[in-house]
Amino acid sequence: MHRAILVLPLIVAACATPRESCISTAQGQLYVLQNQIRTAQGNIQRGYAIATVQDNSTAMVPCVETRYDGSNYRSFCQVTQTTNRQEPVSIDIGEERRKLAELQARVVPLQRTTGVAVQQCIATYPE
Repeated sequence: MHRAILVLPLIVAACATPRESCISTAQGQLYVLQNQIRTAQGNIQRGYAIATVQDNSTAMVPCVETRYDGSNYRSFCQVTQTTNRQEPVSIDIGEERRKLAELQARVVPLQRTTGVAVQQCIATYPE
């Protein structure tokens, strides 16, 4: 989920006008900060964090292989499969609250900086 939020500005920028791309880039750090704040708030409310853990396993799947003479034959190949799962992780609530306070203290200055950058985008790329 976190990756999707971080990638969203990039997706928007990929098919956007130069102005929209500039604004999306200017707002990128603010999006990241807001996501970190939501994550910390959720951790505090739950009393624990949620970590994504990757599990690797192997499986045999049908495949086509090539012999030395160049002919193909059906066989089974071993492939590694990766699955993600969510797992609770204990946290220090006091430390998480301090982290949240630090993140929240950065919002207003970053909003100002972002606002200036957005205005520069609008001036650079008028519609």
